[in-house]
Amino acid sequence: MTASFYKNRDTHLIAVDCIIMGFKDNDLHVLAAKRQFEPMKGGWSLMGGFVNQGESINEAAGRVLDEFTGIDGIFMEQLGAYGEVERDLGERVVSIAYYALVDMDKFDTSLVEKYDARWISISHLPELIFDHNKMVRDTINTLQRRAAVKPIGFNLLGDQFTLPSLQSLYEAIYQETIDKRNFRKKILSMDILEKLDEKDKSSSKRGAFYYQFNKDKYDQLIQQGLHFSL
Repeated sequence: MTASFYKNRDTHLIAVDCIIMGFKDNDLHVLAAKRQFEPMKGGWSLMGGFVNQGESINEAAGRVLDEFTGIDGIFMEQLGAYGEVERDLGERVVSIAYYALVDMDKFDTSLVEKYDARWISISHLPELIFDHNKMVRDTINTLQRRAAVKPIGFNLLGDQFTLPSLQSLYEAIYQETIDKRNFRKKILSMDILEKLDEKDKSSSKRGAFYYQFNKDKYDQLIQQGLHFSL
């Protein structure tokens, strides 16, 4: 590719911003850090960076996720493009935003100190730099739509979970209370959960059985023309 074809055109910087979401204490959390350089040094920021020469936007987003989480195989989807003329105080920057869903227990805590990062509940999210608050709001809206028809919410949980914790997750996503009986009936009727012998007794003597998401059964469900729906 040569710039000579477009020498009379304006050039802009391309960035990627990652809305990294986790789930803990019955609430969704966003990974944010204090910005370490100007403009707006010291402000709360999402994780991001510029797209390098010879790097696709997907590769750039993957690099940012790996750098700031230390987790492999993270679920990631493109959220959209943010290109208001004055969105960045430094230069004209167009940002491609991605949201990622992670199991917070797998997060490399050493990165917290390195980047001065914090997991912040969306219920107590501070004012972020530029248009990052809008990115978070758009992520929640997208997550609500996607979680209703795809089992992406399981990416926010560990390999095993209880039905109460699964319900708490979806209540956090939808930001509303869900009827316990209807939720269990619906999720179990899809036959995509595998019940384990172990119980979580941390909250009661009786305990709650652990379950696992069975991806093979989910794939069979799709092949049969059926759909995930919550």
